[in-house]
Amino acid sequence: MAASGKLASFRLPPMPTVGELIKLYNLRAEKQLSQNFLLDMKLTDKIVRQAGSLRDAHVCEVGPGPGGLTRSILNAGAADLIVVEKDTRFIPGLKLLSEGAPDRLRIVHGDILTYRMDKGFPANISKPWEEDPPNLHIIGNLPFNVSTPLMIKWLENIANRTGPFVYGRTRLTLTFQKEVAERLTASTGSKQRSRLSIMAQYLCTVRNCFTIPGRAFVPKPKVDVGVVHFTPLVQPQIQHPFKLVEKVIRNIFQFRRKYCHKGIEKLFPEACRVELTQEMMQKADVDPTLRPAQLTIPDIRALVDAYAHICDHEPSFLNFEFREELRLKHSVRQRKMPVDTPTGTQPRPQQPC
Repeated sequence: MAASGKLASFRLPPMPTVGELIKLYNLRAEKQLSQNFLLDMKLTDKIVRQAGSLRDAHVCEVGPGPGGLTRSILNAGAADLIVVEKDTRFIPGLKLLSEGAPDRLRIVHGDILTYRMDKGFPANISKPWEEDPPNLHIIGNLPFNVSTPLMIKWLENIANRTGPFVYGRTRLTLTFQKEVAERLTASTGSKQRSRLSIMAQYLCTVRNCFTIPGRAFVPKPKVDVGVVHFTPLVQPQIQHPFKLVEKVIRNIFQFRRKYCHKGIEKLFPEACRVELTQEMMQKADVDPTLRPAQLTIPDIRALVDAYAHICDHEPSFLNFEFREELRLKHSVRQRKMPVDTPTGTQPRPQQPC
């Protein structure tokens, strides 16, 4: 009886439904902010269950909007919930929820892309990286327009153990457009395999939990939505700085229908492109005629190792971007000037090879 009483204490008191709050405050989803409300509490409860037990947990919810998912998190027993909401219109409804959950809900009116989550929770919840994850979760029904850049930001935080990951291997349960969810979890050789697949999977265990039909949202988006759960790995599958890994993967996948060596070529200046691409492929022992989607994470790891080795001998390659090389050539062509002497500038030194 005591246990059931404790469980009951997690539940919110009777209050207006999310739909009633939307009417009360005359809330409408803003298309330019990619807002879509999820009002079905059975679905918000199901999203929260993918995170695991939230009893006495610390949670950061991204973009709570009218508070449907917020209610499910509180009802699941979270002891300390921070909600980060950019849109001022939702703050009054969230304050009403806060009054129903005294000392359990904190509201941050701000942008999740700049919010310092590493300052939001007490240091004593931290767990060493090699141990089990801390009792801290990030949960959110993400706006489509920020989901990918936000995920890349968090992946970099995981690699550097910064931001939300100063506390340890913080877990994430997030919604994405179905296509993005499929990319995040795509296996080697699948049609959806992409840069995002490798970036997520070399740093995390990634699980595609379930799909929510678009008709469940208000307003109805043109696509379905996937719920994805991430647990950072104790050891990344590629042991190099995030920026270097991201650069190699980005170049490989920019020509996803071509052989992988076509993208790798663009890591090097034109003058030594063929020679160094051949050297890199041989060092990595990777078939240059594989398509990017056919590369396994061990293949990518070997290619990053080989690129890092080449850059150890010529560090300037780390800053080389072939699109900048193209831009300069185009600019010179426009002016009908020699390649190494644009108007009004000193001759640019050739990239070393």
